[in-house]
Amino acid sequence: FCTPCLQECLKPKKPVCGVCRSTLSHGSRDLDLEKQIEMTETTCNGCNKKMYLSRMRSHAASCSKYQNYIMEGVKAVTKEPLHNTRNFPNRFTFPCPYCSEKNFDQEGLVEHCKTLHSMDAKQVVCPICASMPWGDPNYRSANFMEHLQRRHRFSYDTFVDYDADEDDMMAQVLMRSLRDK
Repeated sequence: FCTPCLQECLKPKKPVCGVCRSTLSHGSRDLDLEKQIEMTETTCNGCNKKMYLSRMRSHAASCSKYQNYIMEGVKAVTKEPLHNTRNFPNRFTFPCPYCSEKNFDQEGLVEHCKTLHSMDAKQVVCPICASMPWGDPNYRSANFMEHLQRRHRFSYDTFVDYDADEDDMMAQVLMRSLRDK
């Protein structure tokens, strides 16, 4: 992990789901799933050694052939960064769509709007969505507060590589899935 990603992972003070960031209750371990992980065999994609899933993470950390396998995939979908940074939208700080305050990170914007604008029914454009490649800068959310609560409980940066070409990534995934069989 690089420092910003690690800091993002360390933000939650309570256990949360890795996908939707919903709070997890303490002591709710899935014992059936743990048993299945202990008893399911798999093969390392690097060295082809057979092992149980429960051992795979520690093996992958020390297997140089697995590290090379992962780096091949990373290199296949990574492109050279473009040198003209003026054409890149700012996806790190956002203005409040209700008032004149600026430079909120995503979490700060959500908190600001919850605190100061929770009763404002004005239809506004979500600045976070508008900055995304798929975002429509003219779309006004009918219920912006509900939108914030549902769509921005996690940062897209955690899951999205904005510079990767979707067709190239799909071709690489298909090739690797055929090779992994």
